[in-house]
Amino acid sequence: MCPKTSKTTPLLLIGGIGFVIVLVGITGITLINNINLSNIIRLNEKVASDSVSASDNQIKELNYVNNHPRNIYLKLNDTQASDYDDEGQQGDEAAPEADGRATVLLEPPKVSAVIGSGPKEGGLQATNSNEKPSVVAPRPVLPLGWARDMSNSSASGKGVIDYPKRTRVVQMMEHAWHNYKLYAWGKNELRPLSQRPHSGSIFGSYDLGATIVDGLDTLYIMGLENEYREGRDWIERKFSLDNISAELSVFETNIRFVGGMLTLYAFTGDPLYKEKAQHVADKLLPAFQTPTGIPYALVNTKSGMAKNYGWASGGSSILSEFGTLHLEFAYLSDITGNPLYRERVQTIRQVLKEIEKPKGLYPNFLNPKTGKWGQLHMSLGALGDSYYEYLLKAWLQSGQTDEEAREMYDEAMVAIMDKMVRTSPNGLTYVSDLKFDRLEHKMDHLACFSGGLFALGAATRQNEHRDKYMEVGKGITNTCHESYIRAPTQLGPEAFRFSDAVEARALRSQEKYYILRPETFESYFVLWRLTHDQKYRDWGWEAVLALEKHCRTPHGYCGLRNVYQPEPQKDDVQQSFFLAETLKYLYLLFSDDSVLPLDEWVFNTEAHPLPIKGANQYYRQAPVTLPVSNAS
Repeated sequence: MCPKTSKTTPLLLIGGIGFVIVLVGITGITLINNINLSNIIRLNEKVASDSVSASDNQIKELNYVNNHPRNIYLKLNDTQASDYDDEGQQGDEAAPEADGRATVLLEPPKVSAVIGSGPKEGGLQATNSNEKPSVVAPRPVLPLGWARDMSNSSASGKGVIDYPKRTRVVQMMEHAWHNYKLYAWGKNELRPLSQRPHSGSIFGSYDLGATIVDGLDTLYIMGLENEYREGRDWIERKFSLDNISAELSVFETNIRFVGGMLTLYAFTGDPLYKEKAQHVADKLLPAFQTPTGIPYALVNTKSGMAKNYGWASGGSSILSEFGTLHLEFAYLSDITGNPLYRERVQTIRQVLKEIEKPKGLYPNFLNPKTGKWGQLHMSLGALGDSYYEYLLKAWLQSGQTDEEAREMYDEAMVAIMDKMVRTSPNGLTYVSDLKFDRLEHKMDHLACFSGGLFALGAATRQNEHRDKYMEVGKGITNTCHESYIRAPTQLGPEAFRFSDAVEARALRSQEKYYILRPETFESYFVLWRLTHDQKYRDWGWEAVLALEKHCRTPHGYCGLRNVYQPEPQKDDVQQSFFLAETLKYLYLLFSDDSVLPLDEWVFNTEAHPLPIKGANQYYRQAPVTLPVSNAS
C-alpha cells in the first residue's frame, strides 16, 4: 500500500526552487555590478595616475592659459597664411596640422610681484607679508592677421616661419619620443636597433629618465601636450635620486636634470620643477667640499662621496665641467631664495679670476686641492668649451649687470683669437687646440658651438672686438658646415683636421663618428636669428634630410660610426641630447624670432632656455616680503 502524499508538497517545492533562483539572480547581478564598479574604479585610477588632475591641484596641470611663455605655440598647427582672408580673419575652417592639433597664441600673464614695480624696473615695494603675488590669467588670443604678419615679418626684422620644415622637425621629435616611450620608458636612453634601454649611458642603468627630463621642454615648446603630460607625470611619481647609489657626473647631471627642471619651472611656474631642481642640486653639493671650492667631477648621490676621473691630469677637475654650473646654480638661488647655490659657483668664478693664466688662456685641468693647473692643454672643444659659453651667458642672464663675467669672457676670447684661431690655406676659419705651446690643427665638433658664441658676443655689446667676433663667428660656422658637406652622409665627424693636404676632414678612425650632436645646428640657429641670412636655414634643412636618411630607423634615431661611408653602420644609441638640443635648435631655426627671443632667454649648454633677469617676466625670482609695521 502506497502512503498518502500531501497536495501542498509540490507547491512548497516549486516555491523553494523559485526563491533560490531569484536569490541567485540577485546575488549574480550584485556581483556583476561590483565587478564592473571595481573595473571602473581601476580604470579611473589609472587615468588619474597617467594625467595631471586639475581638480586636485590646479598648479600641477600644464596650464597653457596662465603659464606658457610669450609667443610660444602651444598646440602646433603651422597654419599657412592662405587660411586667412585679406583682412586677417580666419576662414570658416582652419587648416589642420599633420597631427590634427590647433594653434593657440597667448598673451603673457600680467604679474604683480610682491617686491618690485614690474619685471623690468626692479624697484622696492613693501607689502603686507601675508599677501601673495597676484596673477591675472591672460586670455588666449589668436590676433587678427597673426599668420599673415608672421609670413611677411622679414621686413620688420623677424624671421619668417618655415611651416613645412618646422613640421618635419616636430614629426622627428614624435618619432624619437614615442619609440623611447615604447621600449625604454623611465630608463635613460633608447637603443633603437635593439629596441631596448641603453644601459651604457653616462647615467648607467638606473631609472633616472634622462630622456624624459632632457626632452620635456622641447615637447612643451613644440606644443606636444599629451607627450608633455606623460613626462611630467613620470617626474612627479618616479623621479628621485634618494636611492641612487651611483657615481654621477656633476656636470652632466647639472646641465640635463637641473637645467631641464629650471626651464620647465620658468615656463610653467609649476613648483614641482623647482623642488626637483633643488633636490638634484642638493645631491651635487658634496662634490664642492674641496680646499679650493672647485668641485670634483663625480659624486655618489647616496653616500656623498666625490672624486675626479682617474684619467684626468694629476687628479684634476675639468674646466668645461666645473665651469659650467653658473647659470643653473645662480638661477636656482634666485627662485628659491637660498644663496648657497650662487655662493658655490661664485667661489669657482673667483678662483678662475685670480689664478695666473698662461698667455691669458685657461688650461683644461685644475687641481681642486692645490688650486694649480694641470697639463697645459687649452681647447675651445672638449674639456674647455662650455666654460667660455657660461662667461658670456652669465652676463646675459644677469641682465648684463655681471660685468665681471663679461670682462672675463672678452679677455678669454681675445686670447683665443690671437693664440688659437687660424685660417686654412683655402680660407676656412677654425679653432685649434693648444698643447704645451704647440698648435694642433684639429677642431672638435663640440667647438662648432663657438660660431654662435662669438656672434652672440658681437651682437650684445658694441666694443672694439665686435666686428672681429662676428667675422670669426661666421667663419667658424661656415667651416663646420664644410665639415658636414664634405662627408658622403652630409653629417659632420667628431673632429676634423687641417693641413696642406686636407681641410675640415677627419683622418683618424676614432674621429669619424657622429652621435647626433647639436653644436653645428646651434650656431646655425644663433646666426640665423642675428643675420637672417637664408643660408643658415638652408644648411639646417640639409642636416634634417641627412638625419632622416642616415640616422632614422623604424624605432628611433641612431648615431653613425663613420660619416664617410655612403651606407654607414649605426651605433644603436638615441642620445638624450638629440631631443633636448638637436631637434630643439632645428625647430627654432625654422620658427619666428618671437619664439624664445634672444633678448629674453639664454640657453644653457644643453639647450635648456633660462630667462634673462630684468627682461623676462618669467624669471620668477622668489618674492621677498617685508615685515608688517605694528605702528598704528
